[in-house]
Amino acid sequence: MLPINLLVELGILSLLLMATRFAALGRKFAVTTLVLLALTAFSPLGNLLLYPLESRFPAWDPSRGAPDGIIVLGGSVDTDLSAAHRTPVVSHAADRLLAPAELARRYPNARVVFTGGSANLVATEAKEADYSAPILESLGIPKERLILERDSRNTWENAIFTKKLVAPKPDERWLLVTSAFHMPRSMGIFRKAGFDVEAYPVDWRMGGRDELFEFTRNAADGLGRTEVAVREWIGLLAYRLMGRTGELLPGPGKD
Repeated sequence: MLPINLLVELGILSLLLMATRFAALGRKFAVTTLVLLALTAFSPLGNLLLYPLESRFPAWDPSRGAPDGIIVLGGSVDTDLSAAHRTPVVSHAADRLLAPAELARRYPNARVVFTGGSANLVATEAKEADYSAPILESLGIPKERLILERDSRNTWENAIFTKKLVAPKPDERWLLVTSAFHMPRSMGIFRKAGFDVEAYPVDWRMGGRDELFEFTRNAADGLGRTEVAVREWIGLLAYRLMGRTGELLPGPGKD
C-alpha cells in the first residue's frame, strides 16, 4: 500500500497490458502512474499528510521538573547493516539517539531505557538495542545507567515489554522519545498498555505550517515525506482496528 510500491506495481501492470489486446487500457494506466508519481514527488501531498502527525504533540515543557525516566524507541539503527559491518549503522532518525543523551546529561538521576529488538519478519540475532547502546555510551551515558529492552519487534511490544521491565510507579514521570510523526501512535499505544508517559518529539521532517502548501524541486524529498506519512497513517489505522490505541489520532491528554 505504500506509494512507491503502488506506483511501481501500476507501472509494471501498464507495461504488461500494453503487450496485450488491452493496450489502450495499459496506456491509460501508464499516464495515471506518471500523474500520481508527479503528485507524490513534487506536490504538497506529503506535507499535508505529515503535518497533522508532527504537530499533534507540542515540544516537551521542562518547567514541570525533572523526569524519573527516559524511554527511547528504536528505529534509528539498521540491524542488518550493523551485523554485516560489525559496527552500529545509523540509517535515519539519529535524533532519537542524540536527544536522550542530552536529556541524560540534564537529568542525571533519570533512568534511561532503550527499547528495540528486531523488526525483521525473518528471525535474526541482530538486536537494535545491542547496536544502539554503544552509540548512547559514546554520547556520554554510562553503561551501568542504560536499561536495554531487546526483544520487542514493534511499538506495541515496546510499550508492553518496557512497562514490565521498569515497573513504573504511579507517581513517576517518564518521557517517551521518538520521531514527531510517530508520536501520536506511540502515545496511544503506551496509554493503552497502561503506561502513562510524556511526549518528547524529535526528528521532525517539516519546518511547520508555513510549508503545508509548498511544492518541492527534489523528487526524492517529496517521495520520502509521502512515504513516511502514508506508512504512519496505515499504522494508525491498523493499530486502531486491532484495539491497540484508543482513537485514530491520539493527542495530548487523550486516551
